[in-house]
Amino acid sequence: MKTKYFAQLVALSALWGASFMLIRIASPLLGPNVLAALRIGVATLTLAILMRAMRHRWPLRHWRELARLGLLSVALPFLLFAWAALQLPAGYSALLNTTAVLFGIFAAARMKEDTLTVRKLIGCACGFAGVALIVGLGPVKPSPAVILAALGCIGASACYGISTPLMKRAIARMQPLEIAAGIHAVSFLMLLPGALWSLPQAQFTPAALAAVAVMGIITSGLAYWLHIRILVHVSPVAAMSPTFMIPVFGVTWGHLFLGEQLSGGIYVGGALVLLASALVTGFSPWQKWLDAVDAKP
Repeated sequence: MKTKYFAQLVALSALWGASFMLIRIASPLLGPNVLAALRIGVATLTLAILMRAMRHRWPLRHWRELARLGLLSVALPFLLFAWAALQLPAGYSALLNTTAVLFGIFAAARMKEDTLTVRKLIGCACGFAGVALIVGLGPVKPSPAVILAALGCIGASACYGISTPLMKRAIARMQPLEIAAGIHAVSFLMLLPGALWSLPQAQFTPAALAAVAVMGIITSGLAYWLHIRILVHVSPVAAMSPTFMIPVFGVTWGHLFLGEQLSGGIYVGGALVLLASALVTGFSPWQKWLDAVDAKP
């Protein structure tokens, strides 16, 4: 993998790590239904403006494919993570999100969009060990509500993992911006009825609205477009590698801005996460230097 794509994936992990903190702020105020729909609505508006500015046409003839992708990659995950945030700290949701890579590896291999290798499986093991050290697996006490919230996060992650190889296939028929705008538009329509039903209970505070604006414009709209653009050049599994780095940022942002507990394993865990990302993506910062040495007479 080229260095620029790896750097872009790291930047995405920082943005998506922040989104877990923002969900934790906004979900108790707005409610999961309203939060998910507002976030997707703002993202749709952002991407529609870009579509207009760049003179792209909406891929209406692919609406069935976009609906399937939107349900798996946007509508269900956003709603499930918003619901789980009522029970779980931001770092825990980010930790459980890493299971998306495991789902994605097997989904991509089954769809013949990627290959299943020992290196990638070792990378997954390192990644899971790293995020466990980062979060510290405490201090949330198990309860039926917490267990259901954790299962919701795993369900959202499964949707992410399954949708990524499908997204890779869609790139052959549509431009990245068209896919990003299309999946958000159909996802907004899917969640709109639930949002309208929950609207009377929502508390539209400045903090909640600011969190929605950042998530909608940056961590959803622009970040999804960038992610799909990267997916053009890398494998589905490599494109999911930021998932391992998200807990590093998710726990850090949660500690800095929400006062969530920071475990002592963040440094060792962070190193394992970076190793996992390198193994899964095949990225090596020394590869160009080694190639240059090998090329010398």
